[in-house]
Amino acid sequence: MIINAAYNYEDWATTADGAASVALAAARVDAHLVHVSSDAIFSGAARSYDETAVPDPVMPYGAAKAAAETAVRAVWPGATVARTSLITGDGRSTHESLIHDLALGRLQGVLFADDVRCPVHVADLASALLELARSRSSGIHHVAGADAISRYELGCLVAERDGLDRSVLRAGSRQVAGIPGPLDVRLDSSATQGRLRTRLRGAREFLARQA
Repeated sequence: MIINAAYNYEDWATTADGAASVALAAARVDAHLVHVSSDAIFSGAARSYDETAVPDPVMPYGAAKAAAETAVRAVWPGATVARTSLITGDGRSTHESLIHDLALGRLQGVLFADDVRCPVHVADLASALLELARSRSSGIHHVAGADAISRYELGCLVAERDGLDRSVLRAGSRQVAGIPGPLDVRLDSSATQGRLRTRLRGAREFLARQA
């Protein structure tokens, strides 16, 4: 069993060519491969994306991840391609670190209210990937959280969970800022969820502050 989660935002060789190399190695020894892909392969033009959606990337990283999927499926048809979204939930993710820095005044900036994803808890993702690996389930699977929320709402949820002042967080617009990339990408994971014992919780649930 191999789970390939390697990537580099700036390096095509790591993200795309590397995935092809891993698939070749897996095929040689008949090892089941789970290749972790991303919602970055989509443009956000559609209302939501299920497992049948055709990639239409609008940024280099998304193009590299789409190329990686193509290579993996061509080289090793029995592989699993697992597309996911923002990985968070344990307090140590880059997203949560950024939110803490903003809430505590260590960094100045905004969280985009028009940048929507389906955050997944790292423990849910890990459990789902292991399930898919053990079942040797081939093809494309979506493994994202149940809630589509903006980065700003995500920030507010993290702040509330961690006892920080959410009023300090400022909302902004990615579109107005002119930062390239998809705005609203919602992975529909319902088909994959129907095959899993692991429940893919939404961010509003797994980031809820415990009483």
